[in-house]
Amino acid sequence: MKHHVKRQLRRLAAERPYQIVAASAVALVLATGSGAVLAGTGNAPPTAQITTVAELRGDAAASRGEERVAPSPSTTPSGKAAPSATASPSRKATSAAPDPDVTSKKVAPKKPKKPKPPKKKVLNYAHQAQINGYFCGPAAVRNALSAGGVERDQDTLATQLRTTYAGTHSAEDTTRVLNAVVKGKPYQTRWIRGASATPAQMDQLQADVVAAVADGRGIVVNVAGSATDTNGRWHSFPGGHYVAVVGYEDEGRLVKIADSADASYPSYWMTTIDLANWAATRGYSA
Repeated sequence: MKHHVKRQLRRLAAERPYQIVAASAVALVLATGSGAVLAGTGNAPPTAQITTVAELRGDAAASRGEERVAPSPSTTPSGKAAPSATASPSRKATSAAPDPDVTSKKVAPKKPKKPKPPKKKVLNYAHQAQINGYFCGPAAVRNALSAGGVERDQDTLATQLRTTYAGTHSAEDTTRVLNAVVKGKPYQTRWIRGASATPAQMDQLQADVVAAVADGRGIVVNVAGSATDTNGRWHSFPGGHYVAVVGYEDEGRLVKIADSADASYPSYWMTTIDLANWAATRGYSA
């Protein structure tokens, strides 16, 4: 009989060892619980001590289908509810300061470009020959003003120009009187002080003629010496003379001159180069 019992125990221990451990664990839990109930004297029941089978066995087999009992993260050891973690309030979106490199700037509207002057233009003017031998200055100013629609008589202009028997002093006087009559004072004096004009001075005269005539204004040139027009006619004034320019062709390379010296030959064409050299040692109002 003893041998039979021993064999049974060995068989159980060999085949299902976990059943023995489980039975032992249950017995231990029951015994502990019963003792705790008998020993409790307070109103509140003693805290139950729960130990899993895995803890008693100490092997990995018990972890299958079994969970370790752990304190809930929502409670404290004393049983009170732990304060729930709340996310820190997100910062309100703030408007960033505008980037000066990105901020669009107001662009000033482009000024309209002035129309290109025509290649040729001749003003309508009322020609008048000078009334005496030294009124070429007043007559030239008068003819230039008439091209812009302004009427003045030679005597009035002679007073303003301070013209004497010796004539009108210089281009500074013609510029002063023209600006006194024409609105906006557009005229200025250009000097050609050398014995002949430089290429730059020739170009400047051409540009001034085109700008003035395109604007509806004649210019006044103080000349000295001799020059030849495009018809081959010779014009000579050793002591000086004043003429008006009232038109141009070929983008200003040719100019139309209103001359008060000879009533029978009131106007002619001349190259701008010849006119610039004719004005050498003097100047002009444009």
